[in-house]
Amino acid sequence: MTERLAGAVAVITGATSGIGAATARRFVAEGARVVIAGRTEHTGKAIAAELGDRAVFVRTDVCREADIAEAVDVAVERFGRLDCLFSNAGAAVGGPLEGVTEAEFEGAMRLLVGSAVFGLKHAARVMKPAGGGSVINTSSIAAYRFGQASLLYSAAKAAVTHLTRLAAVELGPYKVRVNAISPGSIATPIFWGGSQVANLLSDEENRRRQAEVERDLAHATPVPRSGLPDDIARAALYLASDEASFVNGHDLVVDGGLIWAMSEQKVSTP
Repeated sequence: MTERLAGAVAVITGATSGIGAATARRFVAEGARVVIAGRTEHTGKAIAAELGDRAVFVRTDVCREADIAEAVDVAVERFGRLDCLFSNAGAAVGGPLEGVTEAEFEGAMRLLVGSAVFGLKHAARVMKPAGGGSVINTSSIAAYRFGQASLLYSAAKAAVTHLTRLAAVELGPYKVRVNAISPGSIATPIFWGGSQVANLLSDEENRRRQAEVERDLAHATPVPRSGLPDDIARAALYLASDEASFVNGHDLVVDGGLIWAMSEQKVSTP
């Protein structure tokens, strides 16, 4: 079988759990070498050890531009190039509109939008002189529809989707493709507090919660099963590969049809 990413080098942020970890495993299985960028050091090192000499962990807080730059630099120093950046790190943020604080706003924009902006900046500085590459941003169907997340999260993801389109036009002449993936309801620890909570629980408890979330989500999606991290990993594999060489500025929705099942969204009235 031909490895679809043979010889490629990728940086994946948020790669210590959920979608990012699944994508790291998928990319390595397809021949890539991967920088696992994330905040949870023990998990990141364990995944890198599992994947062998094709992977290296770099502790990365995507709210800091310097950390993003370092992850890109490690890819070049360790593996000699950078072919793909998957800007995937994120978290559920915000609550009802009337309770939004300045700190929440600034934190959400830095985490969800800033990480994509600075990811593009540092990927482009390597990819442009090298003659091309692929940047993939994780957006969300919350960017398109009310009721899938908080207003703050939804607005931030809408910014990521639009940023993707604009960067695709700016970087396209350099053969740097920029696309997004908008997951629907994917069963990951984000449903029980994110990786920070999951890291405090036993493996057994995390498996129990994962199974519970998968059962619940299966009833909410036209395709009668939960979305899984590997569903997004496979989408990222396509966008990172030469098979998507003419795909640029696209937002690939991976949600089992959920976005179209929400056309009669109920809106509360005072």
